[in-house]
Amino acid sequence: MVRALVDADVSRAAGCLVRVEAPVPSATRTYGVTPGREVGAAAWQGGGVSDEAQARRDERAAQADYHIAVQRRRDEAESVRAQVLVDGFVEQATAAGLATQELTARPWSGRGRYRTGVTGWYLRHDQALGVDTEGRYYQLVVAPVRLGRWRTVSIEPTPPPLQTGKGGRDGDSVALDVLLAMRLEWTD
Repeated sequence: MVRALVDADVSRAAGCLVRVEAPVPSATRTYGVTPGREVGAAAWQGGGVSDEAQARRDERAAQADYHIAVQRRRDEAESVRAQVLVDGFVEQATAAGLATQELTARPWSGRGRYRTGVTGWYLRHDQALGVDTEGRYYQLVVAPVRLGRWRTVSIEPTPPPLQTGKGGRDGDSVALDVLLAMRLEWTD
């Protein structure tokens, strides 16, 4: 075994620096290796993965794919139910004569606004969510766009969730039906 000076173990004793020698394992020493078993690059070259280990990996990958597919179906079903709420809001807002305006997007930094060319209603006072006159739902916080303040920025509608702001700060998470009802009560 080789001994070396370790700077991390430097301490002050009686006003002078003292270096403490600590053992350093040699490069040839192996810990926790069964005798007769290949170590290092040689273990990877011969396809060192057993059939049992590969079967476990395949099973875990199949389980992960299954859970992703289930979550995707769950999100799609939620979006269908939420879209019914958004369509009802558009009908009620049009019937009530709520004034529409051009929706603007905000970059992640929060500084400035980008024109979008989309006309509709904001759903929150912070103007982070909006619905256009055709019932499409928009998240209006976008990635920064070069020269976005002077040009129209295109935004894509997103499937509406039943719970907006899920996973956000306290007070950011609101049920969509409650949010739409509050928006119908706004006075501009």
